[in-house]
Parts: sequence; structure tokens; C-alpha cells
Amino acid sequence: MGFPGPHPLYFMDPWRRSVPERLGLALDTEGEQTAMALNIYYDKDADLTRLDGKKVAIIGYGSQGHAHAQNLSGSGVDVVVGLRKDSPSWAKAESAGLAVATVSEAARQADILMLTLPDELAADVYTDEIAAQLEPGNYLAVAHGFNFHFGAIIPPDDVNVFMVAPKGPGHTVRDHYEAGRGVPCLVAVHQDPSGDSLQVGLAYASAIGGGRAGIIETTFREETETDLFGEQAVLCGGLTSLMKAGFETLVEAGYAPEMAYFECIHEVKLIVDLVYQDGVANMRYSVSNTAEYGDFVSGPRVIDSDTKARMKDILTDIQSGVFARQFILENKSGGVAFKAMRRQAAEHPMEEVGARLRGLMPWLKERQLVDRSKN
Repeated sequence: MGFPGPHPLYFMDPWRRSVPERLGLALDTEGEQTAMALNIYYDKDADLTRLDGKKVAIIGYGSQGHAHAQNLSGSGVDVVVGLRKDSPSWAKAESAGLAVATVSEAARQADILMLTLPDELAADVYTDEIAAQLEPGNYLAVAHGFNFHFGAIIPPDDVNVFMVAPKGPGHTVRDHYEAGRGVPCLVAVHQDPSGDSLQVGLAYASAIGGGRAGIIETTFREETETDLFGEQAVLCGGLTSLMKAGFETLVEAGYAPEMAYFECIHEVKLIVDLVYQDGVANMRYSVSNTAEYGDFVSGPRVIDSDTKARMKDILTDIQSGVFARQFILENKSGGVAFKAMRRQAAEHPMEEVGARLRGLMPWLKERQLVDRSKN
């Protein structure tokens, strides 16, 4: 099925304005880009009564969906989960004590609809099962701005549209909420005919735990493009490629695969935890002088100006819609290449070595974040 809107590939070439103009950046009198004010909100700034008398439909029950639904319910919000009748998640949601309905029925009941579906499915589900159920004054929300920013979903003008995007996987959002903590969230407003979408968005973010850590105001464009870039260039693509290259370099040089795994993959968490807690300088303070010196002299030999230039190419593809087109069309054609890449990556020797080594460390499964039987 094609995209709603004026053209099924609307997002192929939507960028005809100057870069600062289309990115929403402020310009000073000399035309230089300047920083814009950053608004950060906490629980004290959110009014949960904005959700009183409103039913919230969570469409999808994957990583983000299960966390949103359970956290909202725990905060006293009236929640229904919208799923396909044959979805294996139906029983999981019911076992968590949540009301479940088909997507169209959940959308019909709801005042606030949160789409937590995979990006490649959301537009078709919206067109087939949600659009006809929307009423003026409803709130349509998303946990990621992809489909709205690239024009795959174009909502009616009389429907409010906001985003609440936790900056962490749903399993972490749920785990932190249960522990009395929270994961920072982004909030943004795309359409605001009722004039209170930001306030409703803040209440929603607070109800899933975001107000405990901080709710940062942004835009759909900024969230979408920085999120895609971070995933591809650093967090998922860059980091996993770096770990794999390090593992292969040591193994090809004759070192034991187990040693290569520990040094290039397992210990990444130890370093990232130090950075997470108090920044890169704190990590460098905590490691040995040898490690710190090697960081300074060898890191730039791996990640150099050529790497940064390729990162800029990745960002350009994201900004222009090239990546969005590639991703959507890949999935529209059955995801053959995507599935092949996934299968090939899962068969890499580092996965076999890692599974064997993790089996020797049973404590790693204590408070395991991902439990596929539940979410």
C-alpha cells in the first residue's frame, strides 16, 4: 500500500530550502547558526490531571509499547492496548493486567493514541485502521517522529499531534520506572489545534517516568534526524562495527577468540558505564594511565577526519530523506536484503564466542532487561 498524502514517495525530495531554514536553526545578523533555548521539564512542571477522563490507546506492544502501557497504568491512567487479533503480544498484554482490543477498536475508544509500532509498519496501520477513527480534538502521539517528519503520515488539521520519545529502549524505561527512577524523554508538538498539546505531552511523559529524569523540549525534525544519525553512526552501526573489527583484528593475528571478545566487546559496558555516570573525563580518570595514553594517541588513528567525513555523508542521507526512502522501500519489497544482513550478522563468530562466555557468567541474567516471553 502506498503512503497517504500527495505522492507515495513524498519524502524523496522534500528539502528545497536552505539548510538552516529547513533545520529550524536561528541565524544571527551575520548569518551564523546560533543555539536555540533548551526547555527541560520535570514532574513538578507536569499536571497529570490533564490525563483525567481520557483513555489512552497504546498501538503496539513491543519494546516501547509494553513500557508505555504498563507505566501509564501504574500511574493510574486508563489504558487500552491496540493489537492485531492474531498478535502473540495479545496474551502478554492481558497477563500484565491490561485491557486489549483490536487496533481500530482501541483507536475508536481513545482520546489519546500513542503509536509505538515499527517505523516501517506505522503508515499502513494508520491508514487502514486508525485514520477513520480519529475525531476532532483527539491527540495522536508517537514515540519517534520518523513517519510524520518524512510525510508518510499526514494527520487531519483538527487533530493534535505530539511526541514523547524516551531516550532509551523500552525495557530500560520499564525497569527504571519500577525502580522509582526514570529515563529522560523528549517532547515535541507537531500540531496543536486544542492549544494544550504540550501540557498533555508533559503529563504523558511524566506518567511513564520521564519527569523523574527530565523532559526535554525539541522538534519532530530534530528528534528524527539526530536519532537516526546516532543509531547509525555511533550507537548501533558505529559501535558494533568497531567491536567486530577489533574482534576480527585480534583473531586474525592469532589471539584466542575468547580474549578478543573480552577485550573488544565484553568490556565495552564497563567503559560506557563510566562515561554514562560522569562523562568521558571521568572514564579517563578511572582507567589506567596506559589506557588513557593509548586513548589519546591511538583513538584518532581509528576515528579520523575521513571517518567524520563519512559521518557527514550519513547525516546528509538522513536529512535529505534518502535513508527513509531506502528503508521503507526495502520493507515494502519484503525485506529480503534486511533479513539477509540480520542472518549474516547473527552467524558471525563473535556471537558464538559471546554466547559461550556469557554462559559461564550466570549472574548476567539477573534482572535481565529483555525477556521475550513478556515483551
